[in-house]
Amino acid sequence: MKIVVTIPAFNEEKTIGILVNKVHEVMKSNRYNYKILVIDDGSKDKTAKVAKDSKAIVFSHPKNYGLADAFRTETEKALELGADVIVHIDADVQYQPKEIPKLINEIKNNYDLVLGSRFKGKIESMSFIKRLGNKAFSRVISNITGIKISDAQTGFRVFTREIAKKIKINSKHTYTQEQIIRAVREKYRIKEVPIYFAKRNGRSRLISNPFAYAIRAWISIIRTYRDYEPLKFFGAMGGIIFALGFVLGLYLVYIQIFAEGVNRHLGLMMLDILILSIGLQIIIFGFIADMLKK
Repeated sequence: MKIVVTIPAFNEEKTIGILVNKVHEVMKSNRYNYKILVIDDGSKDKTAKVAKDSKAIVFSHPKNYGLADAFRTETEKALELGADVIVHIDADVQYQPKEIPKLINEIKNNYDLVLGSRFKGKIESMSFIKRLGNKAFSRVISNITGIKISDAQTGFRVFTREIAKKIKINSKHTYTQEQIIRAVREKYRIKEVPIYFAKRNGRSRLISNPFAYAIRAWISIIRTYRDYEPLKFFGAMGGIIFALGFVLGLYLVYIQIFAEGVNRHLGLMMLDILILSIGLQIIIFGFIADMLKK
């Protein structure tokens, strides 16, 4: 079984060498047949050089494309290297390389995608806003897939060659949820394993601005529902609008029966008809989108 450990890195010169060396140590001590692949996502520092000096294979993007594109490159290059199993781990050393065998063992137990769950394990440090965002994402993914996922955002996961070949990541925003959703829908076996999540040394680029992070998180949640549960997304939106129109309609009926009639409220009546029509059209669009989704 050939294992390729993939590491996306952007301006991680201070940690990438430490991580690669720790991965070498773990993989050699377990006598795995392995390679380490670092995807340098347009770093401006010495990330690529440090990774090469640590005896990792390095592929560099000409500019920073983001995690989703880096993940796509990882899987493509890992398959080119002949990987039977792909280990994905972030470059900031918050995930522990010594726990890689724990995840690989579940692949040997015939699971296809193994997720390192921070919330089932121990979290040394995580900001409130990030913890809240991660839990919200996980609840959304659990709702969509129908299986309980405690940590859908984890950057520590192991998956098979078949998953890498058949589950193509189309999102421009995040690979984490999409891989899980598509794997469940293709009836692959998924398991979560408790892991240790260490405190990050230095400031996180992901949540340098908590307010901006919260906005991005909710936008991603909305996109996830829109793309994978269009009937729920558009149905809820259309239902709310239709309900507002229905309430307004009841008010117009009331003034017709008990007050001065609707003749003085023709503008309001036309607005109510418009609101009801928009709500109904959005609901219908949800049904059409649900039928057309893959």
